[in-house]
Amino acid sequence: MNKDTDSGSDPISRPAASAEINLGIDLSDPGRLPDAAINQAVELMQTGRLHRYGEYSGTEPHAALFEREFARYVDSRYAIAVNSGGCAIFLALKVAGVQPGDKVLVNAFNLAPVPGAIHHAGADAVLVEIDRDHRISFDDLRRQAETSGAKVLLLTHMRGHIADMDKITALCSELGLTLIEDCAHTMGAKWNSRFTGRFGALGCFSTQTFKHINSGEGGIIVTDDEDMAAQAILYSGSYMLYGQHQSAPPESVFEKWKKRTPNFSMRMSNLVACILRPQLQEMEHRGHHWNQIYRWLESELNSIEGIEVPKREPEEQFVASSIQFHVHGLDKKQLMQFADRCTARGVAIKWFGRNEPMGYTSQYQHWQYLEAQDLPETREILSTTCDMRIPLSLSESHCVTIAAIILDELSSFKS
Repeated sequence: MNKDTDSGSDPISRPAASAEINLGIDLSDPGRLPDAAINQAVELMQTGRLHRYGEYSGTEPHAALFEREFARYVDSRYAIAVNSGGCAIFLALKVAGVQPGDKVLVNAFNLAPVPGAIHHAGADAVLVEIDRDHRISFDDLRRQAETSGAKVLLLTHMRGHIADMDKITALCSELGLTLIEDCAHTMGAKWNSRFTGRFGALGCFSTQTFKHINSGEGGIIVTDDEDMAAQAILYSGSYMLYGQHQSAPPESVFEKWKKRTPNFSMRMSNLVACILRPQLQEMEHRGHHWNQIYRWLESELNSIEGIEVPKREPEEQFVASSIQFHVHGLDKKQLMQFADRCTARGVAIKWFGRNEPMGYTSQYQHWQYLEAQDLPETREILSTTCDMRIPLSLSESHCVTIAAIILDELSSFKS
């Protein structure tokens, strides 16, 4: 698409870089839920059957149906719905056999719930460096695996950046690592036409408000392993009502685990599931829409001197609900001012180089409950990394305005 036109409409008005313009749209707006989700939720609330299990007179099967539909969507044998993405990661670590004191490899560019889940499991996070394009460093992964004794890699597709999954799976096989994928930022995304979450033993997804489908909070675990699936269902809090799941192993598998597995009460409610089901049906359309907006922003930002958007590999079929870019030529004080000024004008930018955690944004030095590690490559990369949400409401004209504001603020440091 010609970047000077908007889907064949009139040419886009491009504001001068020095104009005092404001975006006029909230980048944190998650958008309205589909009418089908709202109507379904109202109908469910009228029944009062919000808990996913019914002991005597049945129940509304929304949670069970969502699990079945999600398993079909990503082509997994089993899906287990839980109450948050962080809980999904925690339970995945548990069913993968992680014990207190074990080492778990994880990429250092991450968000707090991921090391938090490792800590929750009583394990120790071994942080792995990242490359310029925000993906895990293969060289450091090998080094850390060989020196730490870790047997599990928790790979986060942070901000939707997917590493070469063919190399990842080969390396995990060579090093004897169990792979768990954190797909909180890659629902619907693929590597070489295979969904993320389907390369490892377990895949974990999130339905928190700022993810690809929105229920406020929620999580899903996918796996092909019947023992892992049965344990995850029991851990999540099924009591002895696991037979109500429609994406579950046979009774004989539960017999092995049902008296040995504690109930952590982390299950998803019917209300959450009924909100998600209509949204899951929209994922393909949403993915195309997000990626069109991403390409508009990518083109605009890469045209600005001092801005660099990380490259995407042709094998990576991403679903971009956010965009990251490096800002070159500014010191730390200037970068903080740049992010704050853009934010004040409606372009809410998170900068990962801050000395203190802010909002949802933190980096590995801030997680002081972990054993201290020095990761100079990650620290250098994050010192120039900026991040911005992509709401589906953005038009091409909005993208042009965003770039004009960023150019204006960046130019102010060079005048």
